Amino acid sequence: MTEKMANDIELQIMWNRLISVVEEQAQTLLRTAFSSMVREAGDLSAGVFDRQGRMLAQAVTGTPGHVNSMALSVKHFIDHFGLENMKPGDAYITNDPWLGTGHLNDFVVTTPCFYKGKLVGLFSCTSHLTDIGGIGFGPDATDVFMEGIYIPFLKLLDQGKVNETLMAMIRANTRLPIDTVGDVYSLAACNDIGCQRLIEMMKEFDLDDLDQLADHIINRSREAVLAEIAKLPKGSWSNTMVTDGYDEPIVLSATTTISENGIHVDYTGTSGTVRRGINVPLAYTTAYTAFGLGCVVAATVPNNAGSLEPLTVSAPENSILNAQKPAPVLLRHVIGQMLPDVIFGCLRQAIPDRVPAEGASCLWNLNVRGSVKGGEGGNYGFMMTVTSNGGTGARPQSDGLSATAYPSGVKGTPIEIAEQITPLIFWRKELRPDSGGAGRTRGGLGQIIEIESNIGEPFELLAGFDRVEYPARGCAGGQNGANGVVALASGKKLKGKGVQLVPPGERLVIMTPGGGGMGSPKERDREAVLRDLQDERITPETAKTVYGLETETVS
Repeated sequence: MTEKMANDIELQIMWNRLISVVEEQAQTLLRTAFSSMVREAGDLSAGVFDRQGRMLAQAVTGTPGHVNSMALSVKHFIDHFGLENMKPGDAYITNDPWLGTGHLNDFVVTTPCFYKGKLVGLFSCTSHLTDIGGIGFGPDATDVFMEGIYIPFLKLLDQGKVNETLMAMIRANTRLPIDTVGDVYSLAACNDIGCQRLIEMMKEFDLDDLDQLADHIINRSREAVLAEIAKLPKGSWSNTMVTDGYDEPIVLSATTTISENGIHVDYTGTSGTVRRGINVPLAYTTAYTAFGLGCVVAATVPNNAGSLEPLTVSAPENSILNAQKPAPVLLRHVIGQMLPDVIFGCLRQAIPDRVPAEGASCLWNLNVRGSVKGGEGGNYGFMMTVTSNGGTGARPQSDGLSATAYPSGVKGTPIEIAEQITPLIFWRKELRPDSGGAGRTRGGLGQIIEIESNIGEPFELLAGFDRVEYPARGCAGGQNGANGVVALASGKKLKGKGVQLVPPGERLVIMTPGGGGMGSPKERDREAVLRDLQDERITPETAKTVYGLETETVS
């Protein structure tokens, strides 16, 4: 096939095969990871890149923040090490927030793939490690150096030989050495599987390189996105959103411009960086902005360098969306995952029938930490991120999704897993009635979660929540979603951000926010209101006073 150019059908078959290769790569990472954020929630990314560093295919399993920022990071690996210096058996690693995927807890491993003695492509993957030392997975650091071990571009493997010095440094800088070292090896292993499957594919299709296939993928994807953009109205639209921030509210301001050449989002007017770790590197800002645009404009086009090319982003330096080193960025997702909703507010003015209302957006992860016996070959205490979610915004033709992570896409951690690996007991985890904003289509519901230590010891909550003060807004007459709540069962309210102690005998109560509604509640289908009432998604009072359901029907 190297002497004869492949036709479009053959190229399409190979493209689909490449997507299956990276999905197996991701599943390997999922099955071998130690971090519960990966193996239970799917907080990872996996992809294959050509020699130019262009992402050709990404795994379906994974998160936009990882995938779309990793799409940029491979070029940094190539620039640093040079293709000519790469050897079979090499693997490279970094967790640089500005050249990787946005914060130190994400390790990125890139592996060159060789066939017939020639470097034909690279596999890269990312996963979230539970603990990498420092202040822990919370927002309280005042610079990036407080946030954990910082790994520059280094060789993890040198022609198959493990960099034991690096591994010793990693092992010594985490409260969970067993888990953290295991996760590093799982990252390397999944890339190896990708390389093996790519070589098998190239043998099967008699390929000596990926050049023609890569150009086909990139060009067709770019053309498909531009064709969708051509159908849209042209112009510029602006929107602002206010979020809780850390010490004071944050303003996120965007102007979205649609032209024949693509869509550009400019975040001029956004608040500046803050002293705590909710700042966002530009790569992560770009990742979630491009994802939000893609969901509306080109949802059916595979995600790769070609489909991402027409979607561009700018943000002023030292704004919270373009934080410069050494700003603290550990919880960059708290702000970064709000960005699809920010740009939806722009797009709603141009294409209102295709855009949802605002949702909870950022994850409501329960980052919990405490002391149990360990060390000397084991872990030091426990640390876990229990993923939990609020509701998504109402859609033009259907309700929002309840307890669903959008835009991150991670799954909620099963409580059975959390109780197995931490000394905590979950007394309650259920949908939160009336939390979805009322409307013709209703916002998705949040959750109520109640947790207590089962060993009579205190534990720490490393809170990183938003939508406590500023809820998801409804649109077109729809009502706002419910605010989030962080409290103790005794009634004491806790802060939405920062490390706080849950005393022994107390229960932590988390109420995740709901999504905004769309359209007037009075226009909601009566059967839908009745179903919500029967399913206890709304209370009888809301059915009467908000939706106008007749008293006899409610009773």
